[in-house]
Amino acid sequence: MSNEKSEASDDSPSDSPSSPAGSPPTASLSSLMELENCVSNLSLAHEIIVNQDFCFKPKSKIPDSFWDCLQEQLSSDPPDYSLAVLLLQKVKAMLLSLLLPAQVRLRSQLDEGLDMELIQQEVNHGALDLHRIAGETFRVLELMRIDMANFSLQTLRPHLLPQAAQYERAKFQQILEKYPDSLDHTTAWLQAAASEEMSARGNPPHPGPFSVLNRAYIRLLYWDPHNHKYPESVLMDRARLDSLAQRIQTLVLETSVLLLTSTHCGGALPPLQGFVGKLKQSVTALLEDSQSSESELKEALVGLAETVLQQLNEALSANRGATLPQETQNLLRGQISDLWMKNNAVRILVGERVQGFLWATLQGGSTKSHPELPAALRLMSSELTELGTAFGRIVQFNQTVYGPFYQPILRKLLFSPGHAANAEGSR
Repeated sequence: MSNEKSEASDDSPSDSPSSPAGSPPTASLSSLMELENCVSNLSLAHEIIVNQDFCFKPKSKIPDSFWDCLQEQLSSDPPDYSLAVLLLQKVKAMLLSLLLPAQVRLRSQLDEGLDMELIQQEVNHGALDLHRIAGETFRVLELMRIDMANFSLQTLRPHLLPQAAQYERAKFQQILEKYPDSLDHTTAWLQAAASEEMSARGNPPHPGPFSVLNRAYIRLLYWDPHNHKYPESVLMDRARLDSLAQRIQTLVLETSVLLLTSTHCGGALPPLQGFVGKLKQSVTALLEDSQSSESELKEALVGLAETVLQQLNEALSANRGATLPQETQNLLRGQISDLWMKNNAVRILVGERVQGFLWATLQGGSTKSHPELPAALRLMSSELTELGTAFGRIVQFNQTVYGPFYQPILRKLLFSPGHAANAEGSR
């Protein structure tokens, strides 16, 4: 046994003076923990700045066993709740004193949860529910705590913004120094965008860095995760960009349906009050979460076609006293149902218009208003403008943070060594 132990000890990694030749270096536990902490802090700071809806969420409630114990202590026969009511009055007064004048919603919730008149009535009738009252009290306390944390978050965000870009850049630089290959996927992403941009232009002059970057960002909205590795510099925004990409696909389908419907109505939908809004709501509701598979989308579009025809005929009947001819109804039904195909001509047209709008949004920058919408997109103008604003915000902040990392990559891709100095000046 001693020999076996000795042999095992001789083979253990701790006794080896170095790793075997040719084996990759293994990161130590401390370095991995340091990296995890760095990425965690970087991610939190990035989330606060980029995600306007980021906020703290309430934790789970205190377990019922605590309230069972409290109720058992007060379950004398008959119970005397006079001190409990007095305590509740003081607790409520203290909570109200902590509220700011603008916290009207919390004040209303506190009055509703600790309605002292109702509590006194319950005491008089021997029906006081201490479990409910205590639960309401702590629920309001938790809401107050979260509300204060979110207020602090909103207050800090404008002060964090000026330093956020430098902070993220410095943190990423630390990662890059430890792991030099942390920009490999980013380089491939920019290289693919540069190749596409050069092909689109055909002849020289070569595209500029900003046009390549804009194309690269647009490509993220049509990303194929099976064929390409996601760029490291945009990883923290991937969930946001994937969500925007899904919204774009849904928006293209919704706009296509409305465009087809408008076309069969002579270029304009019935002018009845609320009709367009009702139709848009129906289209959005029926297409929501229906794109996970082609079969689901086909089924959803078939049902949507019937809903559109029903609402359209009702509106036309109320406005003109007649419905669409049966031949037109059959044509519209078939055209809406055919939108499941990715090579559908209407779907492609609308998709190109949406992409063109996003291109124009990026080229306009943050200081200019949104570009004018093509006629095909005006039925969904508010939704598209909101989407463009969200996309532009992500792109702008990413460029601010990672621009210094993109610059040498783009210079190498787009310019020969002799033109490198000119490339620097063009930025």
